[in-house]
Amino acid sequence: MKKGKKRSRMPVISIALFAVAAALLLGSTIGSARAALTYYSQTYTSRVQMQNIGVTLLENGEKVSWRDYSDRSNGSWNEATGVLLENMLAEGEKFQIGKVYGEELAVSNTGSIDQYVRVNIYRYWTDADGKKLQELSPDLIDLNLVNIGNGWVTDEQSTTAERTVLYYDRPVAPGAVTLPFSDQLKVENGITAKVTQTTKTEGKYTTITTTYDYDGVRFWLEVEVNAVQTHNAADAIWSAWGRRATVGADGTLRLN
Repeated sequence: MKKGKKRSRMPVISIALFAVAAALLLGSTIGSARAALTYYSQTYTSRVQMQNIGVTLLENGEKVSWRDYSDRSNGSWNEATGVLLENMLAEGEKFQIGKVYGEELAVSNTGSIDQYVRVNIYRYWTDADGKKLQELSPDLIDLNLVNIGNGWVTDEQSTTAERTVLYYDRPVAPGAVTLPFSDQLKVENGITAKVTQTTKTEGKYTTITTTYDYDGVRFWLEVEVNAVQTHNAADAIWSAWGRRATVGADGTLRLN
């Protein structure tokens, strides 16, 4: 008679937070949109002990958004949504095309267990009515990425012109902060290159009016941060994010 093997499954624990910012182009102010916070977690019927998992997005050293699993008894979350770029301009300062602004983004583990981190960065343009403008390149929104290959790894399979996907290739311990994945933000001058000129003649006077074709459009920078447990990390990453990965003996994460 063969003995049956008892299999125990550890649940995949993952969370995500979303911070969004929009800037009015060629205007005098910075406008912003409040973020929608999301999370992902699978539910199993077996009884397990849930460890606390939490993640926080940091902008220039300050907390922007966070989501922490705060109470294992009722599954509650300690969370807050924030706005990127909210404090980028000084009071009364006008946003300038082509100017470099400091935008250091990093992730903090605010949970009680080690975790692996993924970041989705979205860049795109909308008109005054909120309609996405496909003809404007996301590359005009130049978020300068840093530490690529030195902590952060680009997921080339999932990255598109609009979305950049980054993984941190090592576990982040409770209370630890990742290396920054960006340090500067600039909207390229190319956005002002397309103009329309109209000529109006009245008597001996001719008036030439030049207008920017994209006056009033908005650029959007969205950052989504996800975290999963390090226990059975490869399975957790596949279950939560649909990405095959391997974890070396030293904890280094490698995308397959």
